[in-house]
Amino acid sequence: MATRTVRRSAAVTATRDRLLQAAMEVFAERGYHGATVDDVVEASTTSKGAFYHYFASKQNVFLTLMDTLAGLVEAGAEAAIAGEPSGLGKVEGALTVVLEMADARRDLVKILLVEAVGLGPELEQKRLEIHRRFAGVIQRHLDHAVADGAIPPQNTALAAQAWLGMLNEIITQWLVTGEGRVADRLPDLRLLLLRSIGAAEASEEDIR
Repeated sequence: MATRTVRRSAAVTATRDRLLQAAMEVFAERGYHGATVDDVVEASTTSKGAFYHYFASKQNVFLTLMDTLAGLVEAGAEAAIAGEPSGLGKVEGALTVVLEMADARRDLVKILLVEAVGLGPELEQKRLEIHRRFAGVIQRHLDHAVADGAIPPQNTALAAQAWLGMLNEIITQWLVTGEGRVADRLPDLRLLLLRSIGAAEASEEDIR
């Protein structure tokens, strides 16, 4: 009985994951307004019955997808910087990981930063919630950097919001123009961000 339950649970998870993966591909390619439930069903090779078993609507699957993608970005950044001993090192490491992830997963960041904009109150609330979540991650590590003495005491909540705003704009413009790799902007961006929080080592000689 237990084995049968585990198999059923695995099958359920696999179907839901397949629908989410298909939704990500469809929304990234066609945009929110251009995509339909039928498109997601066809791309996932499932059925409408399966889709509506897990998701109430196109908006519902998009909201779920936003949460899932935000979790992937956050988890990827945290895992990559786990070995960094200092708060400032973690912030810099996370910055590098996010830009490299944007290059590797353009479809993912396009959904979070472009397709999620201006889609109505509920989706906008989710988008802002994700922004607050990311800002909270940045602030936590900035607080550690203050505690380490790597940067002077300051309003880390405001600094985190400013950092997130700059990252958002740089990656969004890159998505629109499609020029080069966004990670190539890292040296100049790192210099600007470190100077903005008074990091002692933020000199051109150290960074270039």
